[in-house]
Amino acid sequence: MKPIKNQDPQIFELLEKETDRQNYNLELIASENFASRAIMEAQGSVLTNKYAEGYPGKRYYGGCEFADVIEDIARDRAKKLYNADWVNVQPHSGASANAAVYLAFMKPGDTLLGFDLSHGGHLTHGSPVNFSGIYFKPEFYGVEKETGRLDMDKIRDKAKAVNPKMISIGASAYSRDYDYETFRSIADEVGAFLWMDMAHTAGLIATGNLKNPLPHAHVVTTTTHKTLRGPRGGLILIGKDGENTMGKVAPKSGRVKNWSELLDSAVFPGTQGGPLMHIVAAKAVAFGEALQDDFKTYQTQVQKNAKALAAKFMELGYKIVSDGTDNHLILIDLRNKGLNGKIAEEALGKAAITVNKNMVPFDTESPFVTSGIRIGSPAMTTRGLKEAEFEQIAVLIDRVLQKPDDEQVHQSVENEVRELCERFPLYDFVIL
Repeated sequence: MKPIKNQDPQIFELLEKETDRQNYNLELIASENFASRAIMEAQGSVLTNKYAEGYPGKRYYGGCEFADVIEDIARDRAKKLYNADWVNVQPHSGASANAAVYLAFMKPGDTLLGFDLSHGGHLTHGSPVNFSGIYFKPEFYGVEKETGRLDMDKIRDKAKAVNPKMISIGASAYSRDYDYETFRSIADEVGAFLWMDMAHTAGLIATGNLKNPLPHAHVVTTTTHKTLRGPRGGLILIGKDGENTMGKVAPKSGRVKNWSELLDSAVFPGTQGGPLMHIVAAKAVAFGEALQDDFKTYQTQVQKNAKALAAKFMELGYKIVSDGTDNHLILIDLRNKGLNGKIAEEALGKAAITVNKNMVPFDTESPFVTSGIRIGSPAMTTRGLKEAEFEQIAVLIDRVLQKPDDEQVHQSVENEVRELCERFPLYDFVIL
């Protein structure tokens, strides 16, 4: 078999260019990170050839003896990482994991109370353009205009008013931790199922840098990349007392004996076919990495860097939603700078700084323009940058945003970005 360089030089050339882009750009998208070589080796392994429909010991294909052991290792490591009683490591993505939760515990037309996307929530939590908003009746809670934070009393009032079947927690652009205990009391009061989607903060939760939702939420989902720094994929978890604390929610089928079986069947065959065993293996590697002491050190630095970034931007006169951060990201409202997110993202891209435009609470622009940008610290923290470098990054971004159309500024900042990246090298290979 020929290596890709010889088999498909066109794709290999693009992989080289993407490697160069990652090596010499400041990667500040909050949902991105850099996986280890070991994780990428597992992703590119011979397990990509193996079909393994079903679960360990209950497969629909032969030849799964090694796949079974790998999946069991992944499950055991994930349980240990989050102190979970049950996990499913097969979801192809966070959205796939979320779809399984809906299938398990909701019927079309049931009411979902979720975090408003325009206030920092997630697409799969009831957006009208997503299956979650198409098949279910979405109601939303959001942050307060004055503080940029959630008001739990107002969320309680909203829950009483709409009587949801399920309440979801979790966001893509909210920089504060959650009051899980109060969320659970609200869910119990209205007889709702409580679900936490910790996709963005899974790494910080794994190390105790943020509160663990498992003792309070009935079910938890997550991606395995982002702060967890694994391969792209999904995960579903139930806490130690999860199956005994489901409130008024009841299984739809008498055939299913417990919640873990219900969720297993919602993943396969409910929402997807065979698992991606090469990704399951990569998840196992990632969970193993997250169980090491240095992962705690990494997550602590992720928080320190995000806080340093927020403080420097506020010093430079930028409006940070909620006036700071508890986690790995900040959301910047650019309206006081006379800019929008689209202009900022494009200008920074020309200077080798990668961010994403993002809606801010009570935005006056469309989702295609937005009034803000979202910035995260995980990826560049993986490269070894600390508070001083993140303060430098804020200054570089400010220089670009002061003159977003100035090509000389773009070039000058790009040169400084390259120097910074060369001090903290990333990949010295193109493909494994």
